[in-house]
Amino acid sequence: MYRNFFKRVIDFLVALVALLLASPFILLIILILLVFHRGHIFFVQTRPGLHEKCFNIYKFKTMNDKRDEEGNLLADELRTTRIGKFLRKLSLDELPQLLNVLRGDMSLIGPRPLLVQYLPLYNEEQKKRHLVRPGITGWAQVNGRNAISWKQRFQLDVWYVENLSLTLDIKIIWMSINKVLRSEGVYTADNKSMAFFTGNSEHDNHCNH
Repeated sequence: MYRNFFKRVIDFLVALVALLLASPFILLIILILLVFHRGHIFFVQTRPGLHEKCFNIYKFKTMNDKRDEEGNLLADELRTTRIGKFLRKLSLDELPQLLNVLRGDMSLIGPRPLLVQYLPLYNEEQKKRHLVRPGITGWAQVNGRNAISWKQRFQLDVWYVENLSLTLDIKIIWMSINKVLRSEGVYTADNKSMAFFTGNSEHDNHCNH
């Protein structure tokens, strides 16, 4: 009952209240980014969600678009701005995803939505992460976030899907608050964002529609 009904109801109500309460801070962040990022406020990217159905995820932009001499984007840690680091440290860059929760694209708690190009790289066990809505935070995030391996992350994601409950979600919320306050796991041990998942597959990238 919780998985199929009450979780979605709670997501909607909490996201709505959170957006209303956080609206002054959201407006302030928008104004700051208008100045320091020269008008570039939001990061929008297509991600796969429930049953691999694609949606646009929204975040506050934390990186610039600087490229090397060959036109390739520089590494994340070289493009993250000062205000971006601050937003990431407190996870404030995730606030726009409350809109994704209201729309039903995401849940407050669930496996983080990853890149579309990873879809054909998953094995059958890893694909189970798409049996629930992706979350703003999740079991993998409170157990290492970017500091754990891809194998560990997928194992934690699937474990969450198979053990989803109200009690577990409350535990994850509490642990997430502690993680944010301690700024744990945002970067890997060498102070870089997590490396790309490089599984192997001959299939094309795709989303369900």
